[in-house]
Amino acid sequence: MSTIAIKGICKDYGTTRALDNIDLEIEPDKIYGLLGRNGAGKTTLLNLITNRIFPTAGEIAIDGESVVENDRALSKVFYMTEANLYPPGLRVREVLGWSKEFYPGFDMPYALWLCEQFGLKTGKRVKELSTGYGSIMKAIVALASNAPIVVFDEPVLGLDANHRQMFYRALIANYSQHPKTIIISSHLIEEIAEVLEEVIIIKDGSIVLKQSVEELLGQAYTVSGEAAQVDSYLAGRKFAGGEELGKFKAVTVLGVLTEGDRALAQKLDVELSRVELQKLFISLTNS
Repeated sequence: MSTIAIKGICKDYGTTRALDNIDLEIEPDKIYGLLGRNGAGKTTLLNLITNRIFPTAGEIAIDGESVVENDRALSKVFYMTEANLYPPGLRVREVLGWSKEFYPGFDMPYALWLCEQFGLKTGKRVKELSTGYGSIMKAIVALASNAPIVVFDEPVLGLDANHRQMFYRALIANYSQHPKTIIISSHLIEEIAEVLEEVIIIKDGSIVLKQSVEELLGQAYTVSGEAAQVDSYLAGRKFAGGEELGKFKAVTVLGVLTEGDRALAQKLDVELSRVELQKLFISLTNS
């Protein structure tokens, strides 16, 4: 069980502030989704957590120990990056062998079993792998690492639909058998929504929301129908973004759905439905 404490983190690149006074606590044994648009600061934050870059201000600690040049703290984290950083001449089985050197808890039988399940040939060299199989190899190493904190940055890059579903099933099975802190950064929000327990939304270098998926989706809903009727329903309500096509309109309403809301919707002949995480994310980052 490992806790990540992020306090007052700022990161500047020249005159550009990539992260602005981030305060965040990531509790152990949960699956988090780190969501944000391109350039929002997601990868910068992950690189700071794993000490790949240094903050301009603030501090990050794992179980009370600073991550800055601290091998003991960093050994608790496995970071699957979007880029493939393994030497291109290594064979897959050699990648697995070296991973065990750095992560003593690495489960080699489990890694080999996953290779078999995904059809990843361990005799292939890294440079011979397609983008999809490169992602599969990295995901297998991450899952088999047995690190108490596992970070995935775009884990299903290049994977087909079948392999993506296999990855999500393997992730849930691994988490169920060996609870750990998992952070997933991905643009495929609707796909990962089913596995997430909490979401962290970052916008323009600031954290705008950290909440359980269940609570978040329970505090918003979608109203749709004829545009004029939808506008009548929205009067006096807080809403964030939406879409319009001809006379049809659908909008995300921020608030808990009540019986009075249902009665008004029936009167105006508009439809109320559960909001999807991806659409809520778009609405919140547009607002």
